[in-house]
Amino acid sequence: MIQAGVILLVGASSVSADSTLPAFLQAVGGEYALTDQSGKTRTQADPNNTAQLLFFGYANCLQICSSVLPHMAIIADALAEDDRALVPMMITVDPVFDTVDAIGPALTQYHPDFVGLTGSDMELQVAYDAFQIEKEILFEDPEYGPVYAHGSFLYLMDGAGEVLTIIHPILSDDEIINIISKYIPVG
Repeated sequence: MIQAGVILLVGASSVSADSTLPAFLQAVGGEYALTDQSGKTRTQADPNNTAQLLFFGYANCLQICSSVLPHMAIIADALAEDDRALVPMMITVDPVFDTVDAIGPALTQYHPDFVGLTGSDMELQVAYDAFQIEKEILFEDPEYGPVYAHGSFLYLMDGAGEVLTIIHPILSDDEIINIISKYIPVG
């Protein structure tokens, strides 16, 4: 669907009940096991079976991440006001800086329920491969370290970790809330 010059990828709600998910959604997502900011292992499934809004980025990013992360918090709060639970979550593309000790404080400044996931290069590569994420160091900032090019979509997942749709983060908060509301039931 094209909306206001933006390609909007709409998933499960755009297919009939007796169809399978569109091919592009079948190819995105999968199993992973990473470590959250409290040191606990988390998989793609939320431990409370709550929907998740996933972004791949890094906590010390001064580029698109610093723009997207606050919007994810706003979106989670707005949905909560409508009695729709959503966990904002980021998987790091910079495990050197986004350690277990560092990722939590960086993300909870945006939202107290923000989940940050990190891990070894091999563990993270499993998640990158599942979501078709590529990353590349563009240059080294003398103060903040490496600056990465990386995927920037938001992935809406159900509580089991299945991708429901992919959302471009340049949409307004209201547009994103409207999209997500079609997937997350009230209550």
